[in-house]
Amino acid sequence: MPITATPTTLAQKQLPAPNSDFYSIYETLNAEELATVRRIREFMEEKVAPVITKYWVDDAFPFELLPAVKQLGIGGIGLQGYGCAGGSQALVGFSQMEIARVDPSFATFVDVHSHLAMGSIYLNGSEEQKRKWLPPMARFEKIGCFGMTEPLVGSGAGGGMLTTAKREDDTWILNGEKRWIGNAPWCDISIIWAKDVADGQVKGFIVENKTTPGFSVEKIENKISLKVVQNGHITLKNVRVPEENRLQNAKSFRDAANVLKMTRYTVAWMATGCAMGAYEAALKYSQERSQFGKPIGSFQLVQDLLAKMIANITASQCLIVREAELNDAGKLTGARASVGKAFCTAKCRETVAWAREILGGNGIVADYKVARFFADAEPLYTYEGTYQMQNLILGKAITGFSAYV
Repeated sequence: MPITATPTTLAQKQLPAPNSDFYSIYETLNAEELATVRRIREFMEEKVAPVITKYWVDDAFPFELLPAVKQLGIGGIGLQGYGCAGGSQALVGFSQMEIARVDPSFATFVDVHSHLAMGSIYLNGSEEQKRKWLPPMARFEKIGCFGMTEPLVGSGAGGGMLTTAKREDDTWILNGEKRWIGNAPWCDISIIWAKDVADGQVKGFIVENKTTPGFSVEKIENKISLKVVQNGHITLKNVRVPEENRLQNAKSFRDAANVLKMTRYTVAWMATGCAMGAYEAALKYSQERSQFGKPIGSFQLVQDLLAKMIANITASQCLIVREAELNDAGKLTGARASVGKAFCTAKCRETVAWAREILGGNGIVADYKVARFFADAEPLYTYEGTYQMQNLILGKAITGFSAYV
């Protein structure tokens, strides 16, 4: 519905509804994919939007919404077979962008489960492991998390991972800690990455959280962003995992990096969705908020900010749509994924700051939505590889020199 300004002089004037698709990128989807995206938007706007701010403020997850999430049929979008939703990589991106447009925390929950956890099994599991784990995960009957980051090891996980795995006959014994693990405090299975003490290579393991002795999780409290998704600090003390739960095709950190490449792709879409949500909220506010007898959206300086915001969003959208084409063609390299992740998260950060500026003091109150997007942009900028690490991955690709250390 059109938004009408409140002052008498403009009371009858119909104003453009907030729309962050300035270059009509949704037209790149086929009819079936567009129907799926519309279904996701309807769910997010009707089910999630009315309640999510309260959950965000309370640092709580809306478990009441899980039955409706199951009915959406989005588990494992982009993964083919094994009960997964399937679809193109464009559909993966648009879906995550739609969810983040309403709440980046909820998008993170879905991304961790569908792409990090399920993606690890899909890319690195045996055929038997895929048949066993992916169907219930696609139905959201089993929720997963991804244990890579450690208290003392973030960007250096490839060579400096401290969590160890030692084989004894047909059992692996895991020891170590993982931190900032989304979904960990309540999910069913964890994909744990650990360094094999025998050969020094990083390997992946499926750990059943609730039935495995020595596995414990402490919820990370007092976060200032992504407050809906629950992050945990995992401790592994002589956790025994059967050989059948070792990801059979994960033989080195390179295999874990292939999963991260996929999720860096999705984070670029999520960051763009976060910027879209902030822009639309700020635009609506500017059309309705009156100062000096007229809407602030009629002021030059406010329009300048809004123009820069939609330009950032449009540039990000065009980049990630091209990334989707490359991904579907099997041409999305790690460096290309890094470009999207770095660029879109940086532009998101810039955009949400302008949105907060437009709202003035109301920009720091969660009730006006923008504060959530403003805060949630920060971890998007950092997780799945920091902005600087993405640029160094790109730097190596374009110069031939590694500057990681």
